Amino acid sequence: MRLNVFLQRAGVGSRREAERMVEQGRISVNGVIALPTVPVNDGDVVMLDGKVIAPATRSLPRLFLLHKPVDVLVTNRDPQGRTTVFELPCLLPPLWGEDKPRVMSVGRLDVNSEGLLVLSSDGPLAQRMMHPDTALPRVYRVRVRGRLSDVDIAQLKKGVTVDGVNYRGAEFIEETERGGRSNAWYRVTLIEGKNREIRRLFEHFGCVVNRLIRIQYGPFHLGVLKPGAVKEVPPGSVARFMEELDRVNIRAEA
Repeated sequence: MRLNVFLQRAGVGSRREAERMVEQGRISVNGVIALPTVPVNDGDVVMLDGKVIAPATRSLPRLFLLHKPVDVLVTNRDPQGRTTVFELPCLLPPLWGEDKPRVMSVGRLDVNSEGLLVLSSDGPLAQRMMHPDTALPRVYRVRVRGRLSDVDIAQLKKGVTVDGVNYRGAEFIEETERGGRSNAWYRVTLIEGKNREIRRLFEHFGCVVNRLIRIQYGPFHLGVLKPGAVKEVPPGSVARFMEELDRVNIRAEA
C-alpha cells in the first residue's frame, strides 16, 4: 500500500496533508524516517511524531443516503429561512442523538431537483467522492419538454462547451414509452457534476428540464427510499467502498 494512502486511511488527513507530514520528517516506518516512495506492508510499524498509527485506530466514517425532496436546500443555513436538508425531521433521530456525527453533503442538488443525496461524517472521504479523478458515476432520470436528436446525443457524449464552460462527455439515453407528446424522459450519467450542468446542457439543445431525480451516486442507489427519508449505509459496505476508492487512487497514480 502506498504510504500516503495508508496515512489517509489512518485518519491523519488528506493525501496531500499526509505527503506534507512525510516531507517534514514526521513519519517513520519501522523506525526509519519515511520517504514518499516507501510502501507499507502488513506488519510494518508506522509512527507519526513518535506515536504508532494504523487504519484500525480510526473509527469508520458513516455514510447516509437521503431522498432530498423538491424545494429543500442543500446548505447548512439559509438567510431567507427556507428549509434545508439538515432541518428535515428524518435526520433528527440518526444525526442528532447522543452519538451524533457531524455530516456534510457529497455534492449538491439544486432546490428544484430531488433524489439521492449522500451525507458523509468524513470530510476527506466526501472530497474524494466528489473529485473528478475518482470518476464516480452520477445517474439521473430527467423529464424535459422537447427531445434531443441523435446528433445532439452524440455531441453530448463527446463533450460540449456552453457559454465558455467545458462539460465532459456524458451519456444521455431516452427512455421509451415514458414521455408524451411534449415531454420525454432521459437517463443521464455524469462523471463530474458542475453547477446546474444537466439543465444547461438540455437548454443548449433547445429542451427545458421540468423534473430531475438523481437515482445513483457511485455504488449507492436511491431505490425505494421515499422523499424526505434517510437510511445509513451498513459499516461493511462503507469499508468495502473505501477499499475500492483506494484501488482507484492507486491506479490513477500509477
